Amino acid sequence: MTAGSEYEAAYFTWLRAQEERDHLLRYREYLEKEAERLETFAAATQELADPLPRKVRRPIDHTQKPLLEAVGQRRNVVLDELRRMDDRLQAAHAFVEECEAEVVSLRR
Repeated sequence: MTAGSEYEAAYFTWLRAQEERDHLLRYREYLEKEAERLETFAAATQELADPLPRKVRRPIDHTQKPLLEAVGQRRNVVLDELRRMDDRLQAAHAFVEECEAEVVSLRR
């Protein structure tokens, strides 16, 4: 491999590493917003129904438990992803720095 093509390969690897890191950052933002949205939705679902008499809301009451269980499952997955995000971002940042160092060394 020539020095020029080795530099190009390192440079494009660095660009892809930056892109992947940026995708992870946006994914973390999405997960944070999604966790908040799900929490708000679950709370509102219960709060809106509470003041109504059970007799009136009986037709939809049987769907509330499965709905909240599904929201809870999704929320658990979102929170699990958030718990792993710091390690993933740290690894992505380290890889970007490693790639950048290689590009700088090959540039000389």
